[in-house]
Amino acid sequence: MIFEFSDKVKELQSRVQAFMDEHVYPNEQLFYDQVAEGDRWQPTAIIEELKAKAKEAGLWNLFLPESDRGAGLTNLEYAPLCEIMGRVSFAPEVFNCSAPDTGNMEVFERYASEELKERWLKPLLNGEIRSAFAMTEPAVASSDATNIESEITRDGDEYVINGTKWWTSGACDPRCKVLIFMGKTDKSASLYKQQSMIVVPMDTPGINVKRFLPVFGYDDAPHGHAEVEFKNVRVPADHILLGEGRGFEIAQGRLGPGRIHHCMRQIGVAERALEKMCKRVKSRVAFGKPIAEQTVTLERIAESRAMIEQARLLTLKAAYMMDTVGNKEAKAEIAMIKVVAPNITGKIIDWAIQAHGGGGVSDDFGLAFAYAHSRTLRLADGPDEVHRNQIGRLELKKYN
Repeated sequence: MIFEFSDKVKELQSRVQAFMDEHVYPNEQLFYDQVAEGDRWQPTAIIEELKAKAKEAGLWNLFLPESDRGAGLTNLEYAPLCEIMGRVSFAPEVFNCSAPDTGNMEVFERYASEELKERWLKPLLNGEIRSAFAMTEPAVASSDATNIESEITRDGDEYVINGTKWWTSGACDPRCKVLIFMGKTDKSASLYKQQSMIVVPMDTPGINVKRFLPVFGYDDAPHGHAEVEFKNVRVPADHILLGEGRGFEIAQGRLGPGRIHHCMRQIGVAERALEKMCKRVKSRVAFGKPIAEQTVTLERIAESRAMIEQARLLTLKAAYMMDTVGNKEAKAEIAMIKVVAPNITGKIIDWAIQAHGGGGVSDDFGLAFAYAHSRTLRLADGPDEVHRNQIGRLELKKYN
């Protein structure tokens, strides 16, 4: 692996960083102020304003490898841009690079018909609408996706969908116009051929957004996470993706790049937490000397720097392998980064909170919110235990 980024990537890093400095960081508090005004679930004016600026600056749809609809970047080339965006929670949306839309757009690009691409992918790429991904269910342990009980039943020229999903991120947003739903089309098929994915317009009769789900007390408005009920929801048969029984195949194609994105954003979060910790300990005195001179503080700063560098290199290696040998060959590396990145980020945020004292657990410094999100990522897209089990099995397989 070549560790030096190309001139193209360096130039994009510089442009994204300059945009963040000029437009995103100065409006960070304004975003939260606008969310707090009136209906929290309405889109904020500042995000729409910044999206227009990013599009005008040519910093738009930077993801989507192997497609002429994106920026022509590989996973490895896009990864460092993701890190910069990750430093502010809403920044990925500004560049039309936010989850779950990026994953859904990749699904549409790779697996959908031209008709579905025209109807849904085009407005998603234009930033005109948003989307959701309905997979996890409240009634079963969804860390094992074979447990999913929701049904997708063929009835003539339609499929009928029944089931309840939760943690459907984005379903509370009025801009969310379409979702991708995972459920069982054939319970008698082999274990990994029972599941399918289907495109469902949000205005289809029978869809009921029952409630939003807070994360450690944060509602993540206006995006949010929802519990959604599907009761006799009918969609045309041509909305099935790839055909019946191919849900797991699509999931693997979707989740590989998404994990690179998540992990690189987490490294951006970790960098910002370390930055805040360093500034705080240099400005506070306790027991007769600056907190920065306390041995425990120096150790935590050193450990933080070492952990960030390790996590970044591992994530870039995973991205490199996805680009060169494919997702299947990179599965161990993808699993490792999914465990490592949110864990090291959570630890660094925890130390930064400690350095801020009581201020750390307030909303004044953004650390409590960052901690809640990082802790949640140890469950999202598969919990730590699932990925560790996979890594362990792959390691043992070498000794068969």
